Amino acid sequence: MNSRGAADQARRRKNNMLKQRTLKSPISTTGVGLHTGAKVTLTLRPAAPNTGIVFCRSDLAERVAIPATPEAVRDTRMSSCLIADHPRLGEVRISTIEHLMSAFSGLGVDNAYVDVSAAEIPILDGSAAPFVYLIQSAGMLEQDAAKRFVRIKQPVEIREGEGQSLKWALLEPYEGFKLSFGIDFKHPAVDKTGQFASVDFGETPYTREVARARTFGFMQDVENLRSAGLALGGSLDNAIVMDEYRVLNSDGLRYDDEFVKHKILDAVGDLYILGHPIIGAYTAHKSGHALNNKLLRALLANQAAWEFVSFEAEEKAPLFARPLPVPVVGGPALAW
Repeated sequence: MNSRGAADQARRRKNNMLKQRTLKSPISTTGVGLHTGAKVTLTLRPAAPNTGIVFCRSDLAERVAIPATPEAVRDTRMSSCLIADHPRLGEVRISTIEHLMSAFSGLGVDNAYVDVSAAEIPILDGSAAPFVYLIQSAGMLEQDAAKRFVRIKQPVEIREGEGQSLKWALLEPYEGFKLSFGIDFKHPAVDKTGQFASVDFGETPYTREVARARTFGFMQDVENLRSAGLALGGSLDNAIVMDEYRVLNSDGLRYDDEFVKHKILDAVGDLYILGHPIIGAYTAHKSGHALNNKLLRALLANQAAWEFVSFEAEEKAPLFARPLPVPVVGGPALAW
């Protein structure tokens, strides 16, 4: 093969490879923080290849950027919170990143800047659907760089507690991306719904089956949470709220198993803090942000348990990783 033929072949391979994605244009929204109750403006911006997802506090005397990494998650009370120590500003926090991270993961966005004017991402309607809508409205742009995945090669598991208090999370090899989750809430409204769900994103669209699941809480816990400085912005507009017997939201549930689907939504976002999409299966029982973060740290600590992979051709990638079709968007209800 002559040099021109070799160059043409290399160009074809590069054009056909599975590429990284960013946003086509900046886009903004405003809302309140679920836990702080503070008004906040959120702006999503394009970023160069291999940037990852970088969160930026735009309201401080100096602009502070915090890349989303497992090590940067240093508070997991009721959310995943990034913390950086600044030499002049002290501790800088950006909390409740998991719903936005879940949307980035579900739509395959590799690189973006997230500017936020307060210490918390706005909760919006309590799900990832508004973030999906924002990203779709901004548009997505393929970049001239190979998309990098973390493929799970060996099982990694974290377990805590015993008996009824046992909770655990597991990552294991699987040629795709599948999440299975079990919850155990002793509450009449939750008992009526499915408390276990399994979603294989090679078969099930994220936008249809997971993105709209809202966070949830119990009225009897509100006073304790607020005395601890949490849930100050929570309401029926941004969460499923239950009293001792029933769901108080007039519109009911969006999914028959919305409670456990929201735990899957959270897990998708927590896992994407790894910085790359995962090729593997996640299974968990009663896990949360803390355990999910410990799982990522344990994975990174075991170099034999994972590897980086890219795909020279889209058709060689697992189904979940291939470019999505053009979506049909209908307000907060998204379908493909």
